[in-house]
Amino acid sequence: QVQLVESGGGLVQAGDSLRLSCAASGRTSNLYNMGWFRQAPGKEREFVAGITWSVGIPYYSDSVKGRFTISRDNAKNAVYLQLNSLKPEDTAVYYCAAGRSLFSRKTSDFDSWGQGTQVTVSS
Repeated sequence: QVQLVESGGGLVQAGDSLRLSCAASGRTSNLYNMGWFRQAPGKEREFVAGITWSVGIPYYSDSVKGRFTISRDNAKNAVYLQLNSLKPEDTAVYYCAAGRSLFSRKTSDFDSWGQGTQVTVSS
């Protein structure tokens, strides 16, 4: 099992930037695909961005493409999400997740989850 801990959330204004971090521990040799999801109040958890662990190929949801950047550092067992040009509709709890299905966007394909970090964007 892999343990994931997110950090870096906060309260910012529209147009600002944030960088979220996710530290992985435990059976990190089992990491294949990493993802960031978010969940706003009253809404379902949705895919934001993902990256393949070994080669580092990123993929994004249409709503964040061009504004958010996912990256990983294999040596540090860490995944990052750079959030630029933030909008009020980006407000949500952001979760880091690990799974075995490459390029998946489905929550059911990710079996390890962090506790989440709150991102709040004011207008």
